[in-house]
Parts: sequence; C-alpha cells; structure tokens
Amino acid sequence: MFLQELKKQIYKLSESDRLALVTAIIESLQDTPKSQLDRSSAIKRMRGLLKTDQPAPTDEEVAAMLEDRRVEKYLQ
Repeated sequence: MFLQELKKQIYKLSESDRLALVTAIIESLQDTPKSQLDRSSAIKRMRGLLKTDQPAPTDEEVAAMLEDRRVEKYLQ
C-alpha cells in the first residue's frame, strides 16, 4: 500500500518537484551496480547457447535416455 500512497502524494507536488523526482529516480537506476547488469546479460547469452533447431525430446525418449544412463552407471 506504500506505493499507492506515494502515487497519490506525487500528484500533490508541483510540476518542477515532480520533474526533480523523476530525475532522482532515473539517477538511482543508473547507479545500479555493474556486476548485476553483467550477470543478467550473461544469463541471456547462456540461454542462447541452450537453443537448438531440434525439437524437444518426447517423454518416451527421455525415459529411454535415463534408462541408458542408469545401465551405464550401475551395470558396467
């Protein structure tokens, strides 16, 4: 509810005060730590690496892959 109250109070400010508030908000967003921005871009790049032109395997194919892996792991 704090955000709703804040929004109500904004309209009570003069135009110049609202502009100063917008400027302060933009500046606070620009002060975001660089590492956080780097992390999100790295995540986007990693998602791109996971993309493939092949369709996703069916449930039966996944079950077969798991079974093959279990056979490799426990029977050999």
